[in-house]
Amino acid sequence: MFSLLYGLWKYLFSKAEFHVLILGIDKAGKTTLLEKLKTIYSDFEGLPPDRIVPTVGLNIGRVEAYKSKLIFWDLGGQLGLRTIWEKYFEEAHAIVFVVDAANHARFDDAKSALEKALRHKDLQDAPLLIFANKQDVQGAVTADELTTFLDLKEIDERPSFVKEISAYDGTGIRDGVMWLVEEMKRSKRSEMLRQHSDINVVV
Repeated sequence: MFSLLYGLWKYLFSKAEFHVLILGIDKAGKTTLLEKLKTIYSDFEGLPPDRIVPTVGLNIGRVEAYKSKLIFWDLGGQLGLRTIWEKYFEEAHAIVFVVDAANHARFDDAKSALEKALRHKDLQDAPLLIFANKQDVQGAVTADELTTFLDLKEIDERPSFVKEISAYDGTGIRDGVMWLVEEMKRSKRSEMLRQHSDINVVV
């Protein structure tokens, strides 16, 4: 009887928890995004942009949004650090890929890094949110322009969304995160990870 009531309570009141990778090449604005997410969705201010340094390894941010607990893993994007990305793929529910939409010269590098991540078997069916960042900078391409360049239909069939944002001032971030949470709640990947977690608990 207790287990039945506990299960009902957990279903009604507990919040789903999701692990989200923040990926992208260096200087795309990943850590600035993470700090802005903390500011938007928590009770304390994240670091201001002028105090943010390049990520070497991993930054973690925990927030609550849209009746869910979100744990963001911000991974360093320098070429030599991208080899550690795959260590976090297996437990990730979704991917946020950040592109500096104003730095056209590095679009090829960003596309290559994204394609390599999406080909990995441990990210199968993970929803993909691409942030066309730095819309506050002159020359930034639109979401449609970035979608055309990345040719997403050729990359994968998973749920994906490209959103124009500024991690500097927060423009567009809420819409992107709202889409991501809704996709994670109904994705095949989330169900697979939930079943895997339940099996481990039973064992």
